[in-house]
Amino acid sequence: MVHWRILTAPGKRTALERPIGLLQATAMVAGIIIGASVFVQPSEINRHVPSVGGVLSVWVAAGILTLFGALVCAELSSAFPRTGGVYVFLKETLSPGCGFLWGWAMFWSAHSGIIAASSVIFARYVVYFVPMGDWGIRATAVAGILLFSFINYLGVRQGSMLQTVVTVAKVAVIAVLLAMVLMVGPAARAAGTTGTAAPVTFREFVLGVSAALFAYGGWHMVTYTAGETRDPEKTIPRALLIGCAVVTVCYVALNAAYLYLLPLAQVTASKRVAADAAMAMAGARGAAAISALVILSATGVLNGVILAGPRTYFAMADEGLAFAWMGKIHPRFHTPSRAIALQAVWSCALVGTMTYGALFKRVVYTEWLFFALMAVGLYRLRGRPGYQPVFRMWGYGWVPALFAVASVVVAAIQIAADPVQAGTGLLIVVLGLPVYFLWKRKKHANRRFS
Repeated sequence: MVHWRILTAPGKRTALERPIGLLQATAMVAGIIIGASVFVQPSEINRHVPSVGGVLSVWVAAGILTLFGALVCAELSSAFPRTGGVYVFLKETLSPGCGFLWGWAMFWSAHSGIIAASSVIFARYVVYFVPMGDWGIRATAVAGILLFSFINYLGVRQGSMLQTVVTVAKVAVIAVLLAMVLMVGPAARAAGTTGTAAPVTFREFVLGVSAALFAYGGWHMVTYTAGETRDPEKTIPRALLIGCAVVTVCYVALNAAYLYLLPLAQVTASKRVAADAAMAMAGARGAAAISALVILSATGVLNGVILAGPRTYFAMADEGLAFAWMGKIHPRFHTPSRAIALQAVWSCALVGTMTYGALFKRVVYTEWLFFALMAVGLYRLRGRPGYQPVFRMWGYGWVPALFAVASVVVAAIQIAADPVQAGTGLLIVVLGLPVYFLWKRKKHANRRFS
């Protein structure tokens, strides 16, 4: 990720160094999106869409929806090139309360949920080398969270070069598997069966898209680093579009390879589909190699996501909408150490109390309700006099509208599919409202008596 080096000058507010260029920002987009979920999530999707054509359509639809969201986010990031990302967009286009609820939901549900779910995927592939049961997987996931949180706490940061290398390693996972398919895939495929296609309802298709969106998650996180990006008004929009396009191509190709090599039923039942596909082609050594690369991929995304979240909490604390101590920068390591520690504790709690399926579902419907509001905020911003962004999105008018409607539909169907779990997640978000008004009142009182 990036360097939390604090730069100070007499009479000026502290600022962050800007080491990120287009290559590094694009690597960040692709690197965070291509985590480890694409090597697990196909089984979740296939349960809803049990046909080869349907599965590939789901991945394409999710990629298009992600690209639409990236276009919205790109224009907003060019208008507000500040650290905080979606929090800043919602605060500036809709209301400070809306921005606060995003940060609140990030911590209690969405962002911490991504960390927890990604750590579970990491642990599932460790099982290939070290057999363990469910609680062993959870313990390994917790250990992963604590390890990378500790690294970030100490200030051992990924420089822009290392971030690019990690992203190349992730893409290499896909490239190696696809190359193996071309070389030995036909012989491996002869041993299996393709299965019978089943009819797919609109509801099940949307649930499949919802599951795929988790694998595309994290595309917006590059906007959290705007304060550390060179020429962010132009760099971040370009990185968003290039990164999302590359990821969509990789995901569709990779899932086509899974379905070419393995029977549909096996893909649906597998918890380590990439390893199973490699096993079908190259035996235990191939599966071990792919599993090791997936673990590398998972560690990269864990490190990136763990560092990204505290940027929002830092911005909120700086504006008096969170405890001031959450915005403290460690005097020696120059990291938001307290926010990282608190985020680690809650993410570990989620691993210990929730299943993988519950984690990714809560992340999807929570995030995408706010993404719909982000699109609404863009319409409001366009209506302001004198608004002249550096980047104007393509397809303005119909793209944000389609994105907002699709986001609401995805979230609504996901909520209807599991109302009890959804009710709990939404209650957490709603509870942020009274907390916001308390913070606002406290901030007003401090100003009055200062």
